[in-house]
Amino acid sequence: MENLTSPSLILWLVFAAAFVFGLIGQKTHFCTMGAVSDILNMEDWSRMRMWVLAIGVAILGAGGLDMAGLIDLDKSIYRAPSFTWLSYIVGGLCFGVGMVLASGCGSKTLIRIGSGNLKSLVVFLVLGLFAYMTMRGVFGVFRVNVLDKVAVNLEGGQDIPNLLTATGVAPDVAAKLAVFGIGGGLTAWCLAKKDFWTLDNLLGGLGTGLMVVAAWYVSGHLGYIAEHPETLEEAFTATNSGRMESLTFVAPVAYTLELFMLWSDSSRVVTLAIASVAGVIAGSLGWSLITRSFRWEGFASVEDTATHLIGAALMGFGGVTAMGCTVGQGITGVSTLALGSFLTLAAILLGSVAAMKIQYWRMMRD
Repeated sequence: MENLTSPSLILWLVFAAAFVFGLIGQKTHFCTMGAVSDILNMEDWSRMRMWVLAIGVAILGAGGLDMAGLIDLDKSIYRAPSFTWLSYIVGGLCFGVGMVLASGCGSKTLIRIGSGNLKSLVVFLVLGLFAYMTMRGVFGVFRVNVLDKVAVNLEGGQDIPNLLTATGVAPDVAAKLAVFGIGGGLTAWCLAKKDFWTLDNLLGGLGTGLMVVAAWYVSGHLGYIAEHPETLEEAFTATNSGRMESLTFVAPVAYTLELFMLWSDSSRVVTLAIASVAGVIAGSLGWSLITRSFRWEGFASVEDTATHLIGAALMGFGGVTAMGCTVGQGITGVSTLALGSFLTLAAILLGSVAAMKIQYWRMMRD
């Protein structure tokens, strides 16, 4: 898998995938928080099925690319042997609560910026700040020295195919069982309900999942360099982690702010993560302008402002601690079948449900 693609083309391809992601999100109202809210308020599972369909498609697509030898999911950050279960749980819970308080997750924040939501712009800035503080600042010290130290080492990797292989199952059989069993099962569950078969539901689920797969292919195949001419080691073009990456929307917000703040530093360049942030905003903006749905929106009150600020801070801290958000872990991470991604996803959902129930209780009390 030698890299024959220029870095600029790789960035434009990722931007294009993120652009489509943002456009689809704006058109179909793809939203994890909204999916949970729909279930709690109206017992409507349509948006949850849309999200689960995206997960199923991403598992099938990423797993298919991996089995075909086009990418190697073991080279992503998600399949690391270190199973930092406490970080996944704490980070996921914080992110889940935060996205409810901030009216949406990281990807929804970018989508809303594209539609003229000034509240989401503030969330973007605070989320990015706290994400950076959790990566390299004061919260990073706590994360590394306290949370990340509580871990279990799973030799060979923490993904389900490798765990099945450790029990004696042949590697190729384990991969097929996990990919087709889990990915196929989730996809079938979503498509089994005929009421779900609407344009928006199918576009939201299939389109979002495919954009995650597309980003995997661009980063893991087109951007792969077997031997970098400077380091003589394998590398992945334009990634912040040094490994192959796909769509995620917490750390990339921090990298975007860092680039703008240190623009005169020639060592700071546009990366795959930054291109994806720009792409989502541009895609959402494009759809908003085409449909004339672009509207400026600001905070309604001091309480509304404070709630969004707290939510943004929790998402910034939680997203970095858990190594991803509802997209970064909930779709991209889960597509690698890593145990940490499933645990983070469960924690995010638990945190969001708890936060919504508290909000409803407060509304009823008032």
